Amino acid sequence: MHQDAEISILVKILTVSDGVIAGTRENLSGAALEELITRRGWQVVEKLVVQDGAEEVAQKLMAASDDFHGMIVTTGGTGFGPRDQTPEGTKMVLDREAPGLAEAMRLVNPLGRLSRGIAGTRGQTLILNTPGSAKGSIECLEAVIDVVPHAVRLLVDNADPHPTSS
Repeated sequence: MHQDAEISILVKILTVSDGVIAGTRENLSGAALEELITRRGWQVVEKLVVQDGAEEVAQKLMAASDDFHGMIVTTGGTGFGPRDQTPEGTKMVLDREAPGLAEAMRLVNPLGRLSRGIAGTRGQTLILNTPGSAKGSIECLEAVIDVVPHAVRLLVDNADPHPTSS
């Protein structure tokens, strides 16, 4: 059992995909993330979908993070395609970047080197960009899932004790 297994984190999942919006692609990565998050004992409080594009992502992230204490996980739009602009949209709204989280997510798979995803905070919300593939999104979230509860608690209460073991 994880040290933080009993701590419930509120989570929003944002799928960034023109195909999902158009109904031509199934939201497999969003469903996979939801399964992992609920299996962890955390609560998915909202599932959102937005088309690709920096402005669209930024607007959806701002609305989703306003007055929200928890984590938003995005899936999609982190690659090299011309419409892949999730990191650009995320950067527009972040108060602070968390490069260590993004780096850890990139290290889980050789294809991670192709991810431009970022991580950071806005207000009391931790925001993580993951790839659009179900496998990639799960691998990336699993790479940092052990530190998420501590990170989210620190956003509201800097007195949270530092972990004593890893």
